[in-house]
Amino acid sequence: MSFRYLDRVASPEAIQQFLDLADLALGAAQSAHNVFALSHRLRETRPMQLCRTRLQRDPASWAWVEERRPCGPYDLAALQAMPKGSLGHTYGTVMATLGYDINFFPKPEFFNNLDTDADYINYRVFATHDIHHILTGFSLDNFGELGVISLSVAQYSHPGLAFTDLIGLLMSWFRTDTPIADLESEQEQARTTAYVFRMISQGLEMGLAAQPLFPVRWEERMEQNLEELRAELGIEPIRDGISSWHSDGALAAALAA
Repeated sequence: MSFRYLDRVASPEAIQQFLDLADLALGAAQSAHNVFALSHRLRETRPMQLCRTRLQRDPASWAWVEERRPCGPYDLAALQAMPKGSLGHTYGTVMATLGYDINFFPKPEFFNNLDTDADYINYRVFATHDIHHILTGFSLDNFGELGVISLSVAQYSHPGLAFTDLIGLLMSWFRTDTPIADLESEQEQARTTAYVFRMISQGLEMGLAAQPLFPVRWEERMEQNLEELRAELGIEPIRDGISSWHSDGALAAALAA
C-alpha cells in the first residue's frame, strides 16, 4: 500500500496552511471580520478559480464582476418605511430588531479596492449576505448560518464560505458524543454533526433549486413583496425551528407592528 498521496496532502506546509485558515474560520462565530479575512486569504487559490469559472458561465452574474458594480450602503430607516411584507421592510425591521449593523460588510478598500475579480466577488458576497438570510428564512445567528452560506456554495462554490462549512462540520464531529435522538432540546441537537449536516444539506439543496442570486439587483427589489420574490427566485424558505428567523417571536411581533 502506498501512502505517497497522503504524504503530499498532509505535508507540514499543507497542515500549517490548513490550521491557519481553520483558526480564522473558528473565530467567525465571535467576529465576522474573521470570515472576511479568511475569504481574503483564499482569493488567489484554486477554489477561487472554480468560483470565478462558475460565475463566468452565467452572463448576468459575470457582468457584475466585470463592471465592479457597487453594493449598498443600505438606509435602515428607508427600508423600514417600505410596505409591510416587502423585502425592504422585512430586511430593515429584522436587522433593527436584532440590533445588527445593516452595513456590517467591509468597504471596497478592505478588498484591495476591488482590484481583482476575486476581490469583487468577496465584496459582493458579504454585501448581500444578510439579504440571503431574509430570503431563505435561515436565522441570523449560529443556528442558521451554515444553512445560508451553503446556498452560495451550491450556486458558485465561494471558497471562504465552503471552507467555513467544512470547518463547521469537522468541529461538530469533534463535539458530538450523543446520538441526536437522545437530545431533547434543539439547542443541544444543534451541536451535533447530524444537525450541522442537515443545515448544510438544506442550504445546498435550496441553492441548487433557486435562480442565480448573485446578479439580482436587490436595490430594485426592496419594495417587492417578499413571498412573491421568493416564488420568483425559486426559494422555499425555512420557517420552523431555531434555524429559522420566522420562529423568533420578537421578530414576528416587530414585523406585525
